[in-house]
Amino acid sequence: MPLSSEPSWLNCEVSTGTTIMAVEFEGGVVIGSDSRVSAGQSVVNRVMNKLSRLHDNVYCALSGSAADAQAVADIVDYQLDLHSIAMGRLPLVRSAANMVKDISYKYKEELVAHLIVAGWDKRSGGQVFGTLGGLLIRHPFAVGGSGSTYIYGYVDATYRPGMSKEDCLQFTTNALSLAMGRDGSSGGVVYLVSITEKGTEEKVVLGNNLPQFFDE
Repeated sequence: MPLSSEPSWLNCEVSTGTTIMAVEFEGGVVIGSDSRVSAGQSVVNRVMNKLSRLHDNVYCALSGSAADAQAVADIVDYQLDLHSIAMGRLPLVRSAANMVKDISYKYKEELVAHLIVAGWDKRSGGQVFGTLGGLLIRHPFAVGGSGSTYIYGYVDATYRPGMSKEDCLQFTTNALSLAMGRDGSSGGVVYLVSITEKGTEEKVVLGNNLPQFFDE
């Protein structure tokens, strides 16, 4: 039997994982993620920031293949800059989400990426859009990535309309912390960005400052 010229692991499918989340509040949005990048059972980056700027008023959270997701974000960042210059104003959040959706659908057979798009504009305020596989739908909050399966019950039970910015920051931090405690592909620190009419605020919650729950 001839020996293969390539080791068998090169042809194995690589699993990826993460936890991302975004929440609307009156006057803006909060978007957050964990920071672990994994390839199968190996952690290849402990502190990657998975929140990517698309424009001054729009961010996206990346999940799936890090390379694929970042490539989509970079393309949309470039397209939004041209769009904003042509329009003479900040882009609409829906416009950014549509660009992500179009790329995701066009290359759905090649890309392994899911982006949550969130931001603020004068027309519709804070907005959160899911774009999985070319889908485009607005949600009051959205979760994604492998860790999201562990927290659907928590976010459904805890979310309530009319939460303040501070409530949403704590809600997102708690949800991400719970996912990181259960999902082996999620971990590290929590990155948070809040986006309002006044601009953006970034925050990092280190691992030893994450909320603790009774089973940990």
